[in-house]
Amino acid sequence: MVDTLTELCSKLAGLMFILGTIQQLVPRSFYKRIKTLWHRIENYFYPYVQITIDEYSNDKRNEVYSLIKVYLGTKSTNDAKYLKAEMLKKSKSLAVSLDEGEEVIDEFHGVKLKWNSYKETFPDNSPGGRSQLLIEKKCYTLTFNKKNQDMVTGQYLRHVMEEGKAIEFKNKKQKIYSNEEGEWYWYGKGMWRHINFEHPATFDTLAMDPTKKEEIINDLVAFSKGKDYYSKVGKAWKRGYLLYGPPGTGKSTMIAAIANFLNYDIYDLELTSVKDNSGLKKLLMETTSKSIIVIEDVDCSIDLTGKRKKKKKKETTNEEEEEDSDSTTEKKSDKNESAKLTLSGLLNFIDGIWSACGQERIIIFTTNHVDKLDPALIRRGRMDMHIEMSYCRYEAFKVLAKNYLGIETHPLFQEIQRLLEEVDVSPCDVAENLMPKNASGKPEICLENLIKVLKKAHKKAKKKASLNSQKNKKSSTKLVKTYGRFKKLFE
Repeated sequence: MVDTLTELCSKLAGLMFILGTIQQLVPRSFYKRIKTLWHRIENYFYPYVQITIDEYSNDKRNEVYSLIKVYLGTKSTNDAKYLKAEMLKKSKSLAVSLDEGEEVIDEFHGVKLKWNSYKETFPDNSPGGRSQLLIEKKCYTLTFNKKNQDMVTGQYLRHVMEEGKAIEFKNKKQKIYSNEEGEWYWYGKGMWRHINFEHPATFDTLAMDPTKKEEIINDLVAFSKGKDYYSKVGKAWKRGYLLYGPPGTGKSTMIAAIANFLNYDIYDLELTSVKDNSGLKKLLMETTSKSIIVIEDVDCSIDLTGKRKKKKKKETTNEEEEEDSDSTTEKKSDKNESAKLTLSGLLNFIDGIWSACGQERIIIFTTNHVDKLDPALIRRGRMDMHIEMSYCRYEAFKVLAKNYLGIETHPLFQEIQRLLEEVDVSPCDVAENLMPKNASGKPEICLENLIKVLKKAHKKAKKKASLNSQKNKKSSTKLVKTYGRFKKLFE
């Protein structure tokens, strides 16, 4: 065996010597023709094409490599024998991928394609590098028949990217962001800070009328699948929701349920921390697609209506003064407007040109007093769907009883239904009374406590209505007497 290997090596060395001699003696042009002919023969007998995707491109992590890694993680469990698992920072589950040297056969439109994973190590010979340090280079190779090249480069790779993004989005951890003061931006830390979003609210646990709940869910599903439709009608892929109603009616819980339903991140925008319209625009540019931008208690954040009223008053009472000092006042007003956050800036934020800098976004406003908001702010097209979060009624109560007590029916439900029709009480207050106060709390005790609270609230409301009725009678009596006196004077 040793003799055979020695003989083979000597023959190969002789062959290499002969090839080197021929290369020196044969003219260069003739050698190129032979090389080209050899490649043609090789391509004829080996009709395969190979595409290499490196982990890093231009000293930056290659996004295509990352998406392929995610995609192959779902394909490799059946074919490959050697896999590796790791917990990624943005993922809520383990990411499974090919181990180095493994291969997976994928099929697309009846065409078989082979993926391989490679890893190479070589010394760092870059300027300033240390040769004793080893650099690790990872890559994927895709091998396929050259007759399918157009299909692979045009359809298959796009399919891999889309599937990878979908899987990555499904497995990502949700985040909730809050905007910071302006100086953070200049330190390169961005204008948003975030933490993991782990609110447990869902539409199943949301205390709300089932019909209205189903309407909201259908609207959200239509929006999430409406990319082609929005492009067809020429609108930015975004939607606005206005949540309004008394305190404690579940507006914040609704936002959490929407975020969990769509698996979107939340950007909690605090308008009082925004200095001017330019800062608001920068915040919008730093938000990502598939996200919810929330402005809670928008009527309390900044004065968005007072400026219009003041402007109207000035136009009606100081017309002559404005004519005398047009050039000076206009410059001052323009300067003040640009240095502050204005209603115009917020309107442009919602549906101006810059609002289309990202896709698949939802903007949500919440308020306890919808009548205080400027009509331009909540018109259809900006706030597309107005959702009233009302007081707790019987259907919402049944959801709460199931959540807190684990029951769907009880003899005391009938009396609670009657009281809820006569008393305005928030779902928050009902939930507090349904919550067991100790480990041995029985459903009957919680329901009886709720009935006591509802009866007390009913008496209070009845008393208040009686007092208001008496006040109205007194005021109407005064009006009648006053009218009678004036009538006598004129007679």
